[in-house]
Amino acid sequence: MPSLAITQPGITEEHSPRVPGQAVPRQVTPRDLAVAALLATAAVVLTWDAWKDVYRLGTSREEMGYVLLAPFVILWIAWVRAGEYRQCRQRGGWVGLLILAAGYLVFWYGYVADPVLWRAGAVMLAAGGVIVALGSDVMFRFLPAFAATIFLVPVSPNGRYRLAEPLQTATASATQSLCDLLGIHVDRAGNLLTINGVDVTVAEACNGMRMILTLVLVCYAIAFALPLRAYVRFLLLAASPLVAIVANVVRLVPTVWLFGNASAETAETFHVVGGWVMTVVAFLFLMGFFRLLQRAGEEQEEAAAEGAAAAAGGGR
Repeated sequence: MPSLAITQPGITEEHSPRVPGQAVPRQVTPRDLAVAALLATAAVVLTWDAWKDVYRLGTSREEMGYVLLAPFVILWIAWVRAGEYRQCRQRGGWVGLLILAAGYLVFWYGYVADPVLWRAGAVMLAAGGVIVALGSDVMFRFLPAFAATIFLVPVSPNGRYRLAEPLQTATASATQSLCDLLGIHVDRAGNLLTINGVDVTVAEACNGMRMILTLVLVCYAIAFALPLRAYVRFLLLAASPLVAIVANVVRLVPTVWLFGNASAETAETFHVVGGWVMTVVAFLFLMGFFRLLQRAGEEQEEAAAEGAAAAAGGGR
């Protein structure tokens, strides 16, 4: 008597051989997504004080404003990769349980010892809840979106200051050098610039860190939301902090000149507005750089295709 083989839609025994008695993992369903949203919401509610602190830092510190942009980046990366969802199977939820356990330990330890770990633990708990409901297939296929949750954690003050001090000195030195090239006489002592007897300190607010972190986040979103080669992603992410530093120095030159030749109010206004303008300019420059990388890759592919076609024609 012939036997009947029963398989789930989209799965054939040719591509998914089964051990007798072993169930094929089912596809992730909208119900699983609803459970994931519920678990993530519960994790946020239970750790609300940490999330409230993340929002407070994001709205009160310019250099930490990137944490407010991070949720949109995470959702965008997940949205553009939505096609991967159809191939995900509901398995490996135990990975989420491990992340939940680790997140709780980090959250608990951070509560008593380190506010940065406290906030990071809250983020891990929310991500772990999603993975418990959706499984490891979703985690690996949407790994760039899960990895982007690191941008939800504000940079620690200690780490920020370690970066800020050398960055401030380097920015001040580069600004003085560019001023000299333009014929603007500026004296420098460390991160203190002096023009026409007016002292201008390159402090944390103008060392470019806000621009760097924001550009890195935006470039990360583009790098992993588009189907790019690995080297293009790497170059785009590597170039973003360098472009941000250069753009910040370009902004500081007219700012310093205004402090020495106009009112302090005018200089401060230009400094604030110029920061946003140069962020946009730096982003447009990076997009141009990204397009050049894409074009170079396309030309290489075309040349390779033409060479293969010529070789095939000559072999006849």
